[in-house]
Amino acid sequence: MYLRHRAALLIALTIGLLLSGTSVLAQGPPLNVPPAAEAAPTFDAARATEAYLALVPAEQRARSDAYFEGGNWLQLWDSLYTIFALGLLLTFGWSARMRDIGRRLTARRPLQTMIYWVQFVLYMSAIGFPLTVYRDFYREHEYGLATQTFLPWMGDQLIGLAVALVLGAIGMVALYEVLHRVGRAWWLWATGVVIAFQVFGAVIAPVFIFPLFNTYTPLTDARVRDPILRMARANGINVDAVYVVDQSRQTTRVSANVSGLFGTTRISLNDNLLRRSPLEEIEAVMGHEMGHYVLNHVVTNLIEMSLVIAVGLALSARVFERIRLRRPRWGIGSSADIAGLPLLVSLLTVYLLLVTPLTNTITRTSEYEADIFGLNASSQPDGFASVTLKLGEYRKLSPGRLEEFIFFDHPSGRTRIFSGMRWKAEHLDRLLR
Repeated sequence: MYLRHRAALLIALTIGLLLSGTSVLAQGPPLNVPPAAEAAPTFDAARATEAYLALVPAEQRARSDAYFEGGNWLQLWDSLYTIFALGLLLTFGWSARMRDIGRRLTARRPLQTMIYWVQFVLYMSAIGFPLTVYRDFYREHEYGLATQTFLPWMGDQLIGLAVALVLGAIGMVALYEVLHRVGRAWWLWATGVVIAFQVFGAVIAPVFIFPLFNTYTPLTDARVRDPILRMARANGINVDAVYVVDQSRQTTRVSANVSGLFGTTRISLNDNLLRRSPLEEIEAVMGHEMGHYVLNHVVTNLIEMSLVIAVGLALSARVFERIRLRRPRWGIGSSADIAGLPLLVSLLTVYLLLVTPLTNTITRTSEYEADIFGLNASSQPDGFASVTLKLGEYRKLSPGRLEEFIFFDHPSGRTRIFSGMRWKAEHLDRLLR
């Protein structure tokens, strides 16, 4: 639920890289339903929505608004900084030299690509490190959303770097081996590589990647586990365990997911959700996550985002060739030359920044569909509304319509709470029995 533009940028950067011992038994405080949201013959969804929003103090609302709006500016600066760093590689001929190092070390083209990729990732990580520290460590602590001290945080960054080096090298070899064998329609073949690698990442991530950062342990509290498993089985998800993730070592955010493909499906929730939320909220969240799985959002989003990437690659291919011919001193031989990677990533970065409203809408639509599925699956409209306020700790709760369309990759807090209260209004007869 936390993926924003940075995830799309990472896809561009890697061309498709997807990038505690016992279960916590304690649960959060009882569900707090404001009087105006109680089931009653006079129940009104709009009034109930306002009542839930009023539970958040003005100071807290201002803080989360500032965090969210600042994040939008960071997205812009991150993109511009990335383009600047990539521009240095091209302007000073460093990218061509990095390619030539690989050629001097080996005659095998796949190994040359890997050698270039290692240099590229290390350079981008080093030059972007100050911004990464500010964005992902200092700022998260400033807003009370992070729990790690610097050394453990740095350890996770190094793990992520290692994953990017290994999986990215595989992806780059696949991409450039294809590019060496095709002609002007290379962008179409590149899209195929992106799709294949995203599927590969979705399959291996729950089993091999996620456990590198966190420990997964079976949830043993039957009071929480059994309702989740019943909901899963009722909706066609054949699993026999629920896992708890120790994300409290990194963040204060509540989170859960149903992830995996082709037999790697795993239902998990983080220990923050287990500790901070009553069962009604937990069921609402898990219903939402099951909605993503049952509605095949992994597949549909993959198709939709692949179309977006295909258009971006097609446009980039045209511009790439024009720029390459006008800048011979950059030393880029063709679209199949790995030295042209900084130019390709720069073009995709600009494109993805411009189509942010589109990519946000694709994700936001899926999230809204999962919201509705989760309400029907869990029958917990108040749990859904209440946990939405927890998500409002780092998401603006009540934006304007245009702001929500452009900047939100999830429905806003107001939209989500109203969805829950509308569901409640339509089921009022049953709730009043």
